[in-house]
Amino acid sequence: MDVPNFPTGSAEGHSPLFILQIVTHFTLIEEAFPGLGAMDVAVSHSILSAVARGEMDGVFRLHVPGPILAFGRADRMTPGYVHAVRAAGANGFTAVERLAGGRAAVFHESTLAFSWAIPDPEPPARTIHRFEIISSLMQQAFQSLGVDARIGELPGEYCPGRWSINVGGRAKVMGVGQRLVRGAAHVGGVVVVDDGHRIRDVLVPVYRSLGLDWDPRTAGSLADRSPGLGNDEVSTAIIEAFASRFSLERGALPSTIIDEARSNLADHLPKVA
Repeated sequence: MDVPNFPTGSAEGHSPLFILQIVTHFTLIEEAFPGLGAMDVAVSHSILSAVARGEMDGVFRLHVPGPILAFGRADRMTPGYVHAVRAAGANGFTAVERLAGGRAAVFHESTLAFSWAIPDPEPPARTIHRFEIISSLMQQAFQSLGVDARIGELPGEYCPGRWSINVGGRAKVMGVGQRLVRGAAHVGGVVVVDDGHRIRDVLVPVYRSLGLDWDPRTAGSLADRSPGLGNDEVSTAIIEAFASRFSLERGALPSTIIDEARSNLADHLPKVA
């Protein structure tokens, strides 16, 4: 998809979102590594580290991933983790250790992965504000496509969270988590565009292995409710919503980021026998 550079978005009317006092310009990156398993996670981690060190300004990364099942720290502490990793592999998903918080979440070719790295001298002070911003922008994007997008946790949803987005109070279509480091924050998650059944099919055995109770009926996609939506259309809507609030300029990954990610790839693979 050909994405132009966007002008600075207006901050008027958004004074409660204090992040605008920290940074208003972000580089849009859409490069992906769908055939390399944990590489996408490693790239996001390298970007976060570079932003924290002051080597990169803020980055908004939006890309189409490969089939990945991303496990959180709480999952890795669960006795059934090894069985969950095996269940993911048996269903065609590469198991990786996620950067943001939360429980096991699914990425595949009909989803969009987003990763927002933000320089911040006091990242814990603005955790809620970052959640508010990303959820409101995603809601804006989905509503521009005619989707009844609502912010909030559904009873029984997978990887539950207050800042999830659902369609019509019935099906979760976006999840989000954060990772804080000294000098920066990472807001990352997944938008399920289509093929919501793949989320359900793999999470049933994975969550069973982890001992997690959930309702598979709460896992869906944007296309379930608005047939015909595809990755390009949804990606464009997200970028336009983001650009309405911030200055956004398309860029490419520095080779140093890719090299660092490759060297740290093993850090994001499950440590199971």
